[in-house]
Amino acid sequence: MIHVLIVEDDPMVAEFNKRYVKNVDGFHLVGIAYHVEEAKTVIEEKKVDLILLDVYMPGENGLELLSYIRAEKLGIDVILITAASDADHIQTALRYGAVDYLIKPFEFERFEQALLSYKDKQYALREKEQLNQEELDQLLLSDDKDPDQEIALPKGLTQSTLQIIVEEIRKIGETPFSTDELAEQTEISRVSIRKYLKFLVDIECLEERLTYGIGRPVYSYQYIKENGDRLKQYLSG
Repeated sequence: MIHVLIVEDDPMVAEFNKRYVKNVDGFHLVGIAYHVEEAKTVIEEKKVDLILLDVYMPGENGLELLSYIRAEKLGIDVILITAASDADHIQTALRYGAVDYLIKPFEFERFEQALLSYKDKQYALREKEQLNQEELDQLLLSDDKDPDQEIALPKGLTQSTLQIIVEEIRKIGETPFSTDELAEQTEISRVSIRKYLKFLVDIECLEERLTYGIGRPVYSYQYIKENGDRLKQYLSG
């Protein structure tokens, strides 16, 4: 689990970011800080792996916090989420080691892509003590440009999450299942599950059915085993 701190002085924006984080599997929100000094206190008291950081705030700004994190050699990564779109701010953030930079306003899909890309890289680095050049290139030059992928995944989908979902679907076999059932088994949010199911339906690895009964109609899905080979170009194994 990746522990996230939101540093944002606008309560409404902070609340939106909080909801976004909760909709992305693998992340745990440890708190919200509304200014830099509060953020420093949270960092001292709680485990924080990733900060979602605004630039413009009262008192010290976000880049000063990023500079502080680097000067203190804290093992914390930072994604900038800010209205600061000028080249100077962006360049400074990148020089201080920001792992991504989102300019407000942005779509949830871009937010999700930033977090999932970060998660993929952290997972890969935890799993291996050493990497060869090809593996390192895939981490550093990813952005849907994996040379081993004949077809890139749709924006917002990642190989690691697809792998988890496909493995669970293969365990279920050809028994029909619902979005809620798969979400419960994988511990991935229903919002994310729906996106991956749509993709699997589009490449004809799942059959989608609409069932009418008491209450609202419910979609069910069934694995098309004979089309399973279509997944090889999207998965590492």
